[in-house]
Amino acid sequence: MTEADILKALSNVQEPDLGKDLVSLNMIQDLSIDGNKVAFTIVLTTPACPMKDLMKNASENAIKLLVNKEAEVKVNFTSKTTTARKDDQAVLSKVKNIIAVVSGKGGVGKSTVSANLALALAAGGAKVGLMDADIYGPSVPIMFGVRGQRPLMKDENGKGIILPLEKYGISLMSIGLLVDEKDAVVWRGPMASSAIRQFITDVDWGELDYLVIDMPPGTGDIHLTIMQTVPVTGVVIVSTPQNVALADAKKAIAMFGQAKINVPIIGLVENMAYFTPAELPENKYYLFGKEGGKKLASEYDLPFLGQIPLIQSIREGGDEGVPAMVGNDVLTKEAFTKVVSLAVRQIAARNADLPKTQTITVEQDA
Repeated sequence: MTEADILKALSNVQEPDLGKDLVSLNMIQDLSIDGNKVAFTIVLTTPACPMKDLMKNASENAIKLLVNKEAEVKVNFTSKTTTARKDDQAVLSKVKNIIAVVSGKGGVGKSTVSANLALALAAGGAKVGLMDADIYGPSVPIMFGVRGQRPLMKDENGKGIILPLEKYGISLMSIGLLVDEKDAVVWRGPMASSAIRQFITDVDWGELDYLVIDMPPGTGDIHLTIMQTVPVTGVVIVSTPQNVALADAKKAIAMFGQAKINVPIIGLVENMAYFTPAELPENKYYLFGKEGGKKLASEYDLPFLGQIPLIQSIREGGDEGVPAMVGNDVLTKEAFTKVVSLAVRQIAARNADLPKTQTITVEQDA
């Protein structure tokens, strides 16, 4: 067996999301041959890649079928999260992907999805941060059990820099960590936007594969501020199945599809898709209608990332500071893990196939 033989065989193995072979994508490293023993490393596009077992089996089969049926193949994995950033990276320079989680209206579980999306990404081995951009209704302190805690500060060239809190392996920042939770944040739009810019420029996020931003509901100032300040890789839209929520979700879809904004939509998550009682885990009750989010994704030709059930443990975990992904409910973990596995595939495909990310310029009348 020669190195050329092995690489020729592996050129028949495709990366499922990018549609090209592992060799042309430069995903094969550290190839070694010792008699019948072959070892090499596949460089994944993300630590959370759900397709690595598929690529491992396909690589082993290709070598045994095309080179040597007696070959002993050892496949190792490493990862280098892809990014599509085009900007000068002066802001959040060490963050590879910025994912905004949005909803057309409040009350659809956007913060729950944001928190568990971030945790599921981290569970796959990625470095993840979660920024709570909902200035008027921050949820992160409660959902992560850090109420009353305050972030530390450090001095950097005479400027005060905020250090995010660390919980469950991810970095957290929220306005709820800076103000008393009993106080209402009564700010006009420009002041809220200024606070969001500080969360981006005056917080030491460090090196991250993904920064998940829990956006406020609707389509307003803060959305524009974030997209004008940092290059957003893509957005995840959250909706519940009923018509009133879907109508507002359509507005969010329309916002990001505008020519002057044009931020890719990673996919749509249908939250509270059905109710499953703990004592009847096989039963599904469609309290808010059936598959409304799935139909909306199909109508707009968007990737459908999956359904999250309405389960008591999700609510309890959020209220108690133990999100579903770090709780004990297997059904819920499986649902969020499936959503993330599809999301990371869409992000990798987006980075490979679509134009580079960059900040936007939006001129508006006063």
